[in-house]
Amino acid sequence: MTGSDREPLRRLVAARAVRTFSDQPVAPEVVRSLIDTARWTGSARNRQPWRFRIVTDRHTCRELAGLGTYARHLADAPSVLVLFAADDGRRDTLFDVGRIAQSVVLAAADVGLGCCPATIYPDSNVDRAGEILGVESSWRARWCFSLGHPGRAATGTSAVPVGRRSVEDLLI
Repeated sequence: MTGSDREPLRRLVAARAVRTFSDQPVAPEVVRSLIDTARWTGSARNRQPWRFRIVTDRHTCRELAGLGTYARHLADAPSVLVLFAADDGRRDTLFDVGRIAQSVVLAAADVGLGCCPATIYPDSNVDRAGEILGVESSWRARWCFSLGHPGRAATGTSAVPVGRRSVEDLLI
């Protein structure tokens, strides 16, 4: 496989996080299609220790945005996709949830949606997210994705470093 053969995948993987959105709503069937794509992600022993909730209610999006230091972008997103993990004590659950999270990001980029993951923390905020969403405590809402049609790009200087380490830097 040549570098040019991998270019479509590289474009998806390298899609930038989008935190500002247009006013255009995201059709529920589009979000459902993202879940349909992501659900094929592999998991240990095919347990699929994840569940989702689509949130479009502005008040609920704002409440979720207050539950993590870097979750503010959820407040203005047309849709928020909440990712729940089984509270099962298994060591591979978080690995599996990380895999499906990446699948959601890739699926969103593939259909032209802006997307940015957010972490809900500390545990008291995870508890609060469960209360807000009315979900039993065996499912933990630790992650959310803002989803929408990209809006105006942010301007100015970012405090976050840009670019990626070289392959040589990554091999130890």
